[in-house]
Amino acid sequence: MTDSTSAPSTSEHPPRTRPDATESPQNRLSPSTPSGAAELAHLKMSLHRSLRQYPDFPAPGIRFEDILPLFSDHRLHSSLIRALELQVTDSYGQKQTPDVVVGLEARGFLFGPSLALALGAGFVPVRKQGKLPGATETVAFEKEYGQDFFQIQSDAIKPDQRVIVVDDIIATGGSAAAAGSLVKKLGGTLIGYLFILELDFLKGRDKLDAPVHTLLSSQEKAASKT
Repeated sequence: MTDSTSAPSTSEHPPRTRPDATESPQNRLSPSTPSGAAELAHLKMSLHRSLRQYPDFPAPGIRFEDILPLFSDHRLHSSLIRALELQVTDSYGQKQTPDVVVGLEARGFLFGPSLALALGAGFVPVRKQGKLPGATETVAFEKEYGQDFFQIQSDAIKPDQRVIVVDDIIATGGSAAAAGSLVKKLGGTLIGYLFILELDFLKGRDKLDAPVHTLLSSQEKAASKT
């Protein structure tokens, strides 16, 4: 008989020196501990340094901060998901984390499923009209160029499930507010919104009726030209 402690590592028997991929999120460090808070602070600094800035885009006087470099390197990507996980547990406590993460089309799909997996939650997409099969709920919202529509599958969220809505950046807040209204249509409990960055000067959070959390601060206004 082979000793289990000396058996070769496989996907079913990971090496003891590495963390088990199935480890419950509740067993990890949280920002409520000194080490968890230090980890979150360190991750935020590292992630912010990795953003790419484009002055005067998409309009003069605006400095665009590009989040895509956070996904081009697997270490940064992993750090982003870990930081978002810590942000959620810091905001809601380890016993009050969401049952469902709702991601907005399209960039909410970049990290929403991974965050849901880290939190032990389900992931539900909110998509533009006509892209989801089966019965759906629909809501209209205003964009800078006119009206648009979001949809969610009618059975995607169960009544009273705790839900957080995620997207990459909050600007005017219209699309996030629309997603929040879809959550409520299905009977979910909307506990908040989570974004990587916020364009503060557009005051989008004023349109949202649940707590808003952003991972990184942003300096959108470019310095005055000389």
